[in-house]
Amino acid sequence: MDIIGQQLIPQVQQKTWDAICDPAVLQQCIPGCESMTRTSDSEFELVMAAKVGPVSAKFKSKISLTKVNAPHSYMLLFEGQGGVAGFAKGQAEVRLLPDGEATLLEYTAKATIGGKLAQVGSRLVDGVAKKLAEQFFTAFNQHLSAGQ
Repeated sequence: MDIIGQQLIPQVQQKTWDAICDPAVLQQCIPGCESMTRTSDSEFELVMAAKVGPVSAKFKSKISLTKVNAPHSYMLLFEGQGGVAGFAKGQAEVRLLPDGEATLLEYTAKATIGGKLAQVGSRLVDGVAKKLAEQFFTAFNQHLSAGQ
């Protein structure tokens, strides 16, 4: 599954960078996120609940940031286990480009899934993944707009 998109964030690049790297902000914005904890400068643990068609699960994930070029870009590697529901793993490249007083955030994500999740069908999984991305960016934009 591939997800590609971009968002215009209503803050300057450095503020957007600080927010996109802040586990407290991410926990507020990620749909279904129950906790997000920084375990090192470049690693996080995430617990989130997700429902894909008939499959519901609580995922425990590890996230690592690599190729960090603050405040311009990073590569995010993730691996999540949802028990009997299955697993998800992949990577996302995030780029921030200044756009006046705003920031253009571009992302490209690739993921693979297994277990019961893989059995519900790629169209349904892709649809849920895109919906979650939209919900995240709506909440992220609202959070940063409130900070203006």
